[in-house]
Amino acid sequence: MIMGKQAPKLKAGDEIRILSPSRSLSIVSKENRLIALNKLEGLGFKVSFSQHVLENDDFASSSIESRVADLHEAFIDPKVKGILTSIGGYNANQLLAHLDYELISAHPKRLCGYSDITALSHAIYAKTGIITYAGPHFLTFAMLRGNDYTTTYFQRLMLGEGSIQIQSSPEWSDDTWYLDQDRRSFHRNAGPYAIHEGEAEGTIVGGNLCTLNLLQGTPYMPSLKGTILFVEDDYESSPATFDRDLQSLLHQPEFDQVKGIIIGRFQKASHMTEELLRQIISSKRELASIPVIVDADFGHTTPQFTYPIGGKAIIRAYNDRVSIEICE
Repeated sequence: MIMGKQAPKLKAGDEIRILSPSRSLSIVSKENRLIALNKLEGLGFKVSFSQHVLENDDFASSSIESRVADLHEAFIDPKVKGILTSIGGYNANQLLAHLDYELISAHPKRLCGYSDITALSHAIYAKTGIITYAGPHFLTFAMLRGNDYTTTYFQRLMLGEGSIQIQSSPEWSDDTWYLDQDRRSFHRNAGPYAIHEGEAEGTIVGGNLCTLNLLQGTPYMPSLKGTILFVEDDYESSPATFDRDLQSLLHQPEFDQVKGIIIGRFQKASHMTEELLRQIISSKRELASIPVIVDADFGHTTPQFTYPIGGKAIIRAYNDRVSIEICE
């Protein structure tokens, strides 16, 4: 098993740069921007914003040139130790052929985001070997309630040492909190469960499934050899589209060397059920001999744990007991 190169851990007083490789920060309300800024500063970080972070075009994004310039500047700047993406979107993969991966490799930084950022984080890992992070956006830190779990695991991955045993969050939510912080809906979290039992150890690869699949057949797709795959999708993924997107990943040449798979919690609007998910998994002969854990605390619901792409996962699932351990 090959693990990626680890950028230095963050520490109190370090500068985190906010940039928009997908959608623009300008679509986030000024109130939520201020809450997120205050939250990160309260955690002990200095926060700076890239030059084009608020640039906005007809696609609620900005030019490729602006986004690439901001990424390169964040990696070059010696004061910047971590990089947080503003928000997700649809077009981060536009940047991949324009990035200077030698520059990025020479200045390793801790880049964190999820959703559409899956394309960027995996391209950087594939081309440089630098571990990247699937975890909160800058916007995520604006959430006033139900966010302690997310914040704790972000801090543990970014600042702490040693392996981390993932515990389930007590509750979860799937609401438009960013529109109304007072109208929230929380649900008891039963925790992850196994559709296929077993245990495995491997390099972590994966994130938003439909975005990861955009990298198939390109130089930006990481090797699947010896991996534990983490996959999730959002409200736009129905059971039928998740089925075919998962099948597409299973068709990759190295999938027979995947050690296990963990599926994040689905949003309610996807209409995924346990019964339908079990049917999908049971239809995949490629998954028959490896552990499959579902309903883990990552993806497009809240809260979420942060995990290292290129790090290591150890999973065990027996007799309704699921264990997920991650380390860099």
